[in-house]
Amino acid sequence: MPNATAIKFGYPQTLIAEHGPWLVLLRPKAPTLGALTIVHRSDARAFGSLPADDFTALQPVVARAERVLQQRVGFDRINHLMLMMVDPDVHFHVLPRYAEPREFHGSRFVDAGWPGPPALDQVITLDAAQRDALMAELRALWQAAE
Repeated sequence: MPNATAIKFGYPQTLIAEHGPWLVLLRPKAPTLGALTIVHRSDARAFGSLPADDFTALQPVVARAERVLQQRVGFDRINHLMLMMVDPDVHFHVLPRYAEPREFHGSRFVDAGWPGPPALDQVITLDAAQRDALMAELRALWQAAE
């Protein structure tokens, strides 16, 4: 059963992949194109309270997310942010960062915070067709990366 954080980030509609206790979701309000949220399924509120096996299960998820985002977005850097202030369930954001704007389905997407910290208050809004296309591409790349 997903927790409130997973639901807030659009589960199950935004689900890219599931790997053991981890859900990989497309971040609905994204500071950069292709931003993901990786959410632990439990109601745990502290990263250090997770079982050791869940840490082990996380490594291939992070590695695959980085490969998939590099293929689709071609990031210059990648940020992994675990803030858990508003949404306290264990989760973190994976933000591809890029110096030059990215084009996707007729729109231009700028990393407003580059080269500094991500501008979390400036989000990319995808229309339904763009969101569905990006979801399909990311899911296909995730499956191919197995």
